[in-house]
Amino acid sequence: MTSTPSLPEQLAAQLAEAVGAANVLTEPADIAPFVIDWRGRYQGNARCVVRPADTAEVAAVVRACAAAGVAIVPQGGNTSLCGAATPDRGGRAVLLSLTRLRRIRAVDAQNNTITVDAGCPLAAVQEAARAVDRLFPLALASEGSCQIGGNLSTNAGGVQVLRYGNCRELTLGLEVVLPNGEIWDGLRGLRKDNTGYDLKQLFIGAEGTLGIITGAVLKLFPLPKTQTTCWLNIATPAAAVALLNAAKTVFDAQLTAFELVSETALGLVLKNIAESRRPAALAPWYVLAEFSDAAGPAVEQWLGEMLDSGLLGDAVLAQSETQARQLWALRENISEAQKIEGISIKHDVAVPVSAIPEFLARADTALAQAFPGLRVVAFGHVGDGNLHYNLSQADAQENTAFIASQPAVNRLVHDTVAALNGSISAEHGIGQLKREELRRYKSPLEMTLMRAIKQALDPQGLMNPGKVL
Repeated sequence: MTSTPSLPEQLAAQLAEAVGAANVLTEPADIAPFVIDWRGRYQGNARCVVRPADTAEVAAVVRACAAAGVAIVPQGGNTSLCGAATPDRGGRAVLLSLTRLRRIRAVDAQNNTITVDAGCPLAAVQEAARAVDRLFPLALASEGSCQIGGNLSTNAGGVQVLRYGNCRELTLGLEVVLPNGEIWDGLRGLRKDNTGYDLKQLFIGAEGTLGIITGAVLKLFPLPKTQTTCWLNIATPAAAVALLNAAKTVFDAQLTAFELVSETALGLVLKNIAESRRPAALAPWYVLAEFSDAAGPAVEQWLGEMLDSGLLGDAVLAQSETQARQLWALRENISEAQKIEGISIKHDVAVPVSAIPEFLARADTALAQAFPGLRVVAFGHVGDGNLHYNLSQADAQENTAFIASQPAVNRLVHDTVAALNGSISAEHGIGQLKREELRRYKSPLEMTLMRAIKQALDPQGLMNPGKVL
């Protein structure tokens, strides 16, 4: 077992001065929760965990580490699915936790913006928006624990990208501590700012490799007055795509979510999550759709037309907020249900919406031939072409051998994605998990450009080393 390098005495004193000695954690038991990822696949180590309380303290920590040549791993809510916030086993880095940066700095209902610290939990930002009759539409299953800084650093998407876009579209301004400790203040709530390069986009999706996001100005929207949620039984993914386009034709922007769930995925939730109930008759596939500010009778009429057309086999319309939450819980608990089952090989891919049926047919066939008895858990955001395509064997012993085949599994899945002009990462990022895969599917020129940006901003290579590049 590799021992953790000690914290240089001078750096230890500087960190304690910057954030207070109580917020420099050095005991192994205190560090342990921060150095394992949510899925339990990556176990790292760190010289210490530092918990600054504001941007100035973050900058002081970064300056001290830069002067000492010590790497920094930024971490928000530690909900990454790709190991992006977990240090390596060498233990040479300082882990910088943003959990104390939790202020709602300002809410401007007239400008439809909210300015927040990066450590604010997503649920807290949603609640602050609702308090002024506004909506912050980013919605994730982990919203109670994930933080805005991490959401932005991975360019998170969620279930309402169909209507509102992902984090890139939801962000107007950023505040970032650069690798040398300087603070870039780009906290402007402007919809139009055509004064050169859009610098904030460098840091959104960069997974902390170019700097540490400490604050953000985010877009707000009118809070929907009504929401209609329905669970729909369908026969095939092709039917889901046809149904999506039929709904968009009638309801346009009133269609705010359109989620695809396989029977296998639903089955895991029913098995592993207490109080889960099957909402309708069994079918091969399901869609969970949400309509905002659309009259209930209009949705009912449309559903009747779709039943008559044969696209739907059954439909359940939520009759209360409680029932709507129960339907959403079936979708949101899929990841937790999978975690209970054990480790799986996860894929977060995007293809053109029209290519979803072809991707599933091709990938399912290729994997079934290579790995008989494979369990495919497919679900995701069919409205924007983002599928979560997760694979395992039901038997624990067989699954251990299967997980060891991850490179071959990834090749089959990702080559299928590439053949359809898709992306190997839609919303989870690259982290450690897909770092080598990125080299295969990005062109040499794209990799050269990314490395040039990294070198320009972080010449010492101290920002979240080993991630993305």
